[in-house]
Amino acid sequence: MRRTPARWARAEWGPLYTAVRGPLRRRGPAALPLTTVAVGLTAFLHYAQNQPWGDPLVRDLGAVRADDPLGPALLRTPLSLFVPAPDLPVWGALAQILLVFGIAELCLGRWRTLGIAYAATLAGTLYARLGIILGAHAPFGLPWTDAQVVDTGPSAAVVGLAVYVGWRYGAYATAGAVTLAMVAEVLLKENLAGKEHLAALTAVGLLCLLAAVRDRHPDRPRDPAGWTGRDPGAPPLRT
Repeated sequence: MRRTPARWARAEWGPLYTAVRGPLRRRGPAALPLTTVAVGLTAFLHYAQNQPWGDPLVRDLGAVRADDPLGPALLRTPLSLFVPAPDLPVWGALAQILLVFGIAELCLGRWRTLGIAYAATLAGTLYARLGIILGAHAPFGLPWTDAQVVDTGPSAAVVGLAVYVGWRYGAYATAGAVTLAMVAEVLLKENLAGKEHLAALTAVGLLCLLAAVRDRHPDRPRDPAGWTGRDPGAPPLRT
């Protein structure tokens, strides 16, 4: 039987909607502490980097480039996750964080959300270094001029979380659409940000694979209480 748009939407987003609705109905905004902090921190860093007193501070603490020494770059990476691109409208970054981080926090818990976001950001950071070493003529290489370009900020984390949550809750078409959009971004405008997004998706894909392998062994302990922070009343995850 042919699916109507409403049936398709229920099949695609029904489990995700149920997982989000429960905690929000019971706790309201208190269910989103990580998302609240992420939005507020991103807004503050955007304001600060556009002030004479704040620009050098944000660059020293949260701006990561491929030619930075690895040690300082790794120390800056957690904060770089929340430093938006200064040349793009900040409201877009804030809306993405509010939506994607919010859904992920409600579905996965704050610690897993933060871990996946950091893994996606770190993958982009490390890829940039590898790409510079490979050079512009290699299939996955980058021109040496990209060594001075600041990493993507929140976007890699947002893309990674969107794909992971979509896969975990059976919204496969949504996860696939996000992935195809990132591939199209690289094909249409080949730049550092687009390739870092693909690196983030690769890292998240590996996390999905590890989760799928783990789920095939139900006797092994899964999601210890207190680590994921996942709401106990949420529906079971689909794999």
